[in-house]
Amino acid sequence: MDAARLWALQHLDQPISLQDLAGQAKVSVRTLARRFTAETGVTPFQWLLQQRLLRARELLETTDLTVDHVARRSGLGSGESLRQHLNRQIGMTPATYRSAFTHRPSVKTGQ
Repeated sequence: MDAARLWALQHLDQPISLQDLAGQAKVSVRTLARRFTAETGVTPFQWLLQQRLLRARELLETTDLTVDHVARRSGLGSGESLRQHLNRQIGMTPATYRSAFTHRPSVKTGQ
């Protein structure tokens, strides 16, 4: 399953089906679903959503990309989809998340 997960992480911005993951793991879809859940504790689709949200959060923190671009690069499709998922997961909009968690260099004063 490691190879399938690694491949998925490299292709989060693209549609990924159970058949795609099973092909990468060289197992049947049924075997993939069973083993994947046993290893990760979540279904393949839940894991993909988690990884896509992690990628979106990283992009919000480290880039100035628009919400729509962040959504597309993380595989969530649209800005609206990103807003819904992020709000459901952490109770914040992308803009609120970005302003709260953007890594900015500290500014030194002349003291």
